[in-house]
Amino acid sequence: MNDPLVVPTGGIADAALAILHKTVDKQIAEHSLRSFYFARLTAQQEGLLTDAAYDEGLLFAATVMHDLGLGTLAGGNARFEVEGADLAATLLAEHGVPDGDISRVWEAIALHSSLGLADRMGLLTYLTHKGVFTDGGRFTELSPELQEPVRLAYPRSPDDRSLQMAIIKHARKSPKAAPPFSIAAELLRQAGG
Repeated sequence: MNDPLVVPTGGIADAALAILHKTVDKQIAEHSLRSFYFARLTAQQEGLLTDAAYDEGLLFAATVMHDLGLGTLAGGNARFEVEGADLAATLLAEHGVPDGDISRVWEAIALHSSLGLADRMGLLTYLTHKGVFTDGGRFTELSPELQEPVRLAYPRSPDDRSLQMAIIKHARKSPKAAPPFSIAAELLRQAGG
């Protein structure tokens, strides 16, 4: 891969970027983009770019839209992962994406924060999960040299808590937004409700 910062183009990619930038804060949008780059770099490092199940357009859609549930379109009627998956599915359906591919993206988004589950699902869910948590610092398999162009293009302050604060804000919208044992419920508990 020559340029690690190149992104897919076309109607779906453009629509995913547009909804991302229109509905979430800049820090979350940049986290979503870093998640895509790290997911693709993970696929490259693990030799998965030529796997029959690898679809860069769907990976872009899943990673870029994985936190739509923390944006202005989410009502707090479900956990943020599910609301984001529903919003992404609606956008993909509006662009004529086949139902099977919509289901794969929905699953990848809905399970992206499910430690111990996401990495056992299909390739799209696995890579989305790896990309998201590589950006969060949980996974360190990607070398600093591979990560460097992404981190330089989209720097993240070490003390940035915008993602956690957005999850807490969403969790406070309704009890359904922070079901027991979810990341949202835990962050809300740590914040004192």
